[in-house]
Amino acid sequence: MPASVDTTGLQTSFDVARVRADFPALHQRIYDGRPLVYLDNAATTQKPQVVIDRIRDFYARENANVHRGVHYLSQLASDAYDEARRLIAAFIGAPDPSQVIFTRGTTESINLVAATYGRQCVGPGDEIVLSAMEHHSNIVPWQILCEEKGAHLRVVPVDEQGVLDLEALEHMLGERTRLVAIAHVSNALGTVNPVREIIQMAHARGIPVLIDGAQAVQHLEVNVAELDCDFYCFSGHKMYGPTGIGILYGKAELLEAMPPYQGGGDMIERVTFERTTYNRLPYKFEAGTPHIAGAIGLGAAVTYLNGLDRAAIARYEDELLRYATERLQEVPGLRLIGTAPHKVSVLSFVLDGVHPYDAGTLLDQMGIAVRTGHHCAQPLMDRLGLSGTIRASLALYNTREEIDALVQALYRVVRLLR
Repeated sequence: MPASVDTTGLQTSFDVARVRADFPALHQRIYDGRPLVYLDNAATTQKPQVVIDRIRDFYARENANVHRGVHYLSQLASDAYDEARRLIAAFIGAPDPSQVIFTRGTTESINLVAATYGRQCVGPGDEIVLSAMEHHSNIVPWQILCEEKGAHLRVVPVDEQGVLDLEALEHMLGERTRLVAIAHVSNALGTVNPVREIIQMAHARGIPVLIDGAQAVQHLEVNVAELDCDFYCFSGHKMYGPTGIGILYGKAELLEAMPPYQGGGDMIERVTFERTTYNRLPYKFEAGTPHIAGAIGLGAAVTYLNGLDRAAIARYEDELLRYATERLQEVPGLRLIGTAPHKVSVLSFVLDGVHPYDAGTLLDQMGIAVRTGHHCAQPLMDRLGLSGTIRASLALYNTREEIDALVQALYRVVRLLR
């Protein structure tokens, strides 16, 4: 087995040891005392203690329903909930907090747009443009809509490196295109798509653009106003926040024109049996009791990230990805899947003669958490001629020592399974 690559040339001002101390889950030992090496961050990230504490404190001291309550706890809960929305709006550069809709996650955010904007604006013969690297959550809602409306999906191809064919995209945009829905970062490959260029290309033809940012906001500094996207979606649990909470950002004029997604409490202004009038933004799209603790926890995650040097994090994660890419290529028979020039966080690979599931199972027994399978991107796997890959995905708390542990474990996998 080759010796570890010298990492002394990796220069960063980011103190990963200090950050790791904030995440209690990273310090546990599993399977006969093996240290946990957590490399499944594209699926969900671990949570810093401040997020855990903030959720606990809400339930311990502030628990009440939000809005319209006149008592003390309801006022506390409402203030914390509304402040979380303001923090998140500022974090993504939204012009106004009312343009930030709380959802259950990226999946619901996309479904919301499909069920409202889509049903209102897409008709027979119309087209929705996606890419070949989309997550199922950015495919299936549009398929359902197209089946209902008699519309069509058009798919932008990707090359063997996992790079979008922008020339093909430009040719696809036409008079019948009603929306472009594209991932900012591929969850299966780590490719960072040129979304600014894509948005400009679409807007030149009057076509709105939805960006799936589930894999982007935790790695890239996102400003939706500067991007000029029409919709932007992401999930809390992939950016060190709670599960079950996510965001849909939309341009105000689009959100105002869209019908409600669900009916119920808080999304109404007045109800009679003859007619209901709807609440103002953002509440028009937030029927029923929201995930109050989740929203507050996501606000705490944003506050945590704001307290770090985001530029230093980006440099550190880029250096770590480069190091991991070099180390993995030392493993005999390992082939990286997704080698785009601009990528973040994700290392997908296959091992000759080894099924991804078998490799993942053995890695788990050695204390290393990775993801195996198609990663909810089956069309992409079909395009690449694969049933699935092994995916190691990085976060700001991962280390070069953990990459070394992964590589050592992969040598053992190769010895045992070939």
